[in-house]
Amino acid sequence: MGTNKRYAAHFDRVGEEKHLARLAAKGGLQSLSAREIDLERQPLTVDPEPKPVLAWVHFFAEAVRVKAWACRWTPKAVGIRFYVDGHALTTWVWSDAVDPDPDPRPGEDTVRSGGSARQSVAVRP
Repeated sequence: MGTNKRYAAHFDRVGEEKHLARLAAKGGLQSLSAREIDLERQPLTVDPEPKPVLAWVHFFAEAVRVKAWACRWTPKAVGIRFYVDGHALTTWVWSDAVDPDPDPRPGEDTVRSGGSARQSVAVRP
């Protein structure tokens, strides 16, 4: 029996979403410390219209790349927001861990389930 090539990307995405949900359910999302962000000496930019990005985040020791929104940043760090099972998660990551999203698919950040849930997608490197 072969694989379903027509829907392979869909099933990959569903599997990645489930994996991200399992990691988030365990907790342990890591963020940079206040000392690392250094807001006392670094200028902070807050964007009223966050930019779509791909960002590496850590849950305990596991790194996962997610579709996220860059909401604020300094020259060295980026404050991002992403969604897992309809719940917004925010964290600070090093600016080198963030890239512009080359494919910010319309609807990926849109509200689901009657206006209450959003979904972020884990992305393979």
